[in-house]
Amino acid sequence: MNVPDHLKYTESHEWIDGSEVVTVGISDHAQEELTDVVYLELPEIGRTVKKGEAIAVIESVKAANDIYAPVSGEIVEINEPLGEAPEPVNNDPFGDGWMFKIKTSNASEIDELLNADAYRQLIS
Repeated sequence: MNVPDHLKYTESHEWIDGSEVVTVGISDHAQEELTDVVYLELPEIGRTVKKGEAIAVIESVKAANDIYAPVSGEIVEINEPLGEAPEPVNNDPFGDGWMFKIKTSNASEIDELLNADAYRQLIS
């Protein structure tokens, strides 16, 4: 299971990278549990979100799941190609499979997220 050390994680299996503007995706563990992702509904640019709020939907051949905002802020960018072809979520969840970027409104929320070691314990 790939759990990059430089990222922060949520208990609902999202990862973030960054501080002022954070890139968000789902973990390798999450994509493996979902199996083949067939559809992704991403949030709208400009939307204000609160930490823990369901802001996107991911569908696989097994199930549909919500994706939650790991921090509060404003959606400033989405990975538009995933709307047409979501395969990178499975093939490269920490690279081309990133989903959206949030400009944080409360950077201290990042400190509340799990580090890689704590996330590894959660999924083991």
